[in-house]
Amino acid sequence: MKDKLTGSIMLITATLIWGTSLTAQSIAASHTGPFTFNASRFLLGGMVLLPILLIKKPAVSVPPSVPRRSRLLIFGGIICGGIVFITASLQQIGIAGTTAGKAGFITSLYIVIVPALGLFFGRALPLRTWGCIILAIAGMYLLCVNERFLFGFGDALILLCAFSTAVHILAIDYFSSRVDCVRLSCLQFFVCGILSLIAAFIVENPLRQSAAVSVGAVLYTGIFSCGIAYTLQALGQKNVQPAATALILSFESVFSVLAGWIVLGERLNAREISGCLMMFAAITASQIPNINAVKEKIRETSP
Repeated sequence: MKDKLTGSIMLITATLIWGTSLTAQSIAASHTGPFTFNASRFLLGGMVLLPILLIKKPAVSVPPSVPRRSRLLIFGGIICGGIVFITASLQQIGIAGTTAGKAGFITSLYIVIVPALGLFFGRALPLRTWGCIILAIAGMYLLCVNERFLFGFGDALILLCAFSTAVHILAIDYFSSRVDCVRLSCLQFFVCGILSLIAAFIVENPLRQSAAVSVGAVLYTGIFSCGIAYTLQALGQKNVQPAATALILSFESVFSVLAGWIVLGERLNAREISGCLMMFAAITASQIPNINAVKEKIRETSP
């Protein structure tokens, strides 16, 4: 249970990084195309992890033979990298056709999609977890949606992004317990970056746009949002169930709003504050068993 709490903390840290990186992504989006920007930040994220791989010994919970492990790592990196490419592309393109609030709410629907898909693999959830999911969705709606909810083309792309995010969570859940997480993250970054670069040369002009790319935005999203946050997600998911992972990651919008309040001086109205509190209550309630188990373990080992 202590490992589950540690994994939850890793996921919360990743969510905090993603929530505070949305401003940097918005700045970069106004200067360059989505594929050029994604290629820049994901390739940088992969390069950030390379020095770590040189000094870190591989660690997996299930030690298969070396050839089999290598094949599984390559396969997992390609699958996860392809999913990340689809997710990041849909998000960058779709957000241009909708509002940030609606995009945040629609994307958060993966907290329902993940457990729904999990039912096909025989992973039933207790009623308490479903209650936390419903509470989180209600809080996300109050936090993000302040206008008439009309569904357009951009919203459809964001909904597809939510499905892709759910599939990525389930894919990471499968591979993180079988291969080294840092190597998996590094490989998925390079796969996503290369696919984004190919797409950029097809539909954009990356050589011309590269001069307009915000260096600060690329550095922050590449090093922190990609290199660190995605790796923390893979490490954290080794000990946290996919449905609980989805709940924790949905807290990204709360961190984004709080960052705007603290850094940019943006005000929160009563509706948004209520949404934040409801989401905080949902995340906290979903983690109570882990916290209680750790306390019980401490009491058992104390003299």
